[in-house]
Amino acid sequence: MKIAIVHDWLVTNAGAEKVLKAILDIYPNADVFSLVDFLDEKERNIVLSGKYAKTSFIQKLPFAKKHFRNYLPLFPKAIESFDLSNYDLIISSSWAVAKGVKKSVKQQQLHICYCHTPIRYAWDLYDEYTSNLSQPKKFLVQQTLKYIRKWDLATVYRVDYFIANSKFVQKRIKKIYNKDAKVIYPPVDIEKFSLYKQKEEFYLTASRLVPYKKTKLIVEAFNTMSDKKLVVIGAGEELEDIQKIAGKNITVLGYCDDHIMVDFMQRAKAFVYAAVEDFGIVPIEAMACGTPVIALNDGGTAETVVDELNGVHFKNQRVEDIVNAVERFESLKFDAYSIAKSAESYATIRFKQEMKDFVSSKLINDTL
Repeated sequence: MKIAIVHDWLVTNAGAEKVLKAILDIYPNADVFSLVDFLDEKERNIVLSGKYAKTSFIQKLPFAKKHFRNYLPLFPKAIESFDLSNYDLIISSSWAVAKGVKKSVKQQQLHICYCHTPIRYAWDLYDEYTSNLSQPKKFLVQQTLKYIRKWDLATVYRVDYFIANSKFVQKRIKKIYNKDAKVIYPPVDIEKFSLYKQKEEFYLTASRLVPYKKTKLIVEAFNTMSDKKLVVIGAGEELEDIQKIAGKNITVLGYCDDHIMVDFMQRAKAFVYAAVEDFGIVPIEAMACGTPVIALNDGGTAETVVDELNGVHFKNQRVEDIVNAVERFESLKFDAYSIAKSAESYATIRFKQEMKDFVSSKLINDTL
């Protein structure tokens, strides 16, 4: 059986790439297709076991390495340009356009989409992406996103079965695409992020430093709690702004290698997270270390963080909500072993088995 795995783009080793790696572990002989592949050699060895993806024409366009997202209007045509006619099974790993890849009209093919989310900037983040733009640019972006929305809905029929990475995304798939989806939570390397019981007097937050992650909001909250230490790990467009506003009780480390991240996660008093995530792998990594999580009661963390069991919820993305959650956290007692135990249900081995079983069952159904 020939298998094609279609991934939106390969530029870093983030949450979606951890899912891709696990799928490739199940199907090591599969061919990988992606709009672009700009992984460095270290990331390539981790995610793709050293192999290269088959890329679209966007790979060779001017300035694509740094600014490929500027070619968004071309993404549908680019993903449709892949010839997958020789493959029996297509698995798309999609948070943008990968689910819209074309199937063969000449032979029976099965397309299973692991959906990280329907295209966020075209649907639930539409207003956020268009609100602060100048008028000419705003018009162009609005027209582009309307086109993407129309295309996104028109290509739903190309997917035979959807898998959602959380109940939160399952509901969005139903709402936007009117399709049912099986929930299979993403893989978390709980062996790498192992239990450590000796917690120290600092809080930790770690993520890409981009607006929707709300790291800046967490820093603003800790600026009002000068007696509490916060460590910030991550790189991104907000790094300089966060460094400028951070108080003396806040240490901004920027990008850190994995072993440093693990060390801080293991020692942190609690992990703080304020984003509305489709799932949110990083909070689970913290839990695997026995570290409780203070997180927004929305999106994926509403499912994975159980209030007063492995963490504390706060209701809104506001400074006062985070401050109140930290104060409530400090009045409670948590058991590191129980927290680490709660992360086991998200282990990589569980993901691989559930994914393999689901695909096998649909292949059987498809041939009957």
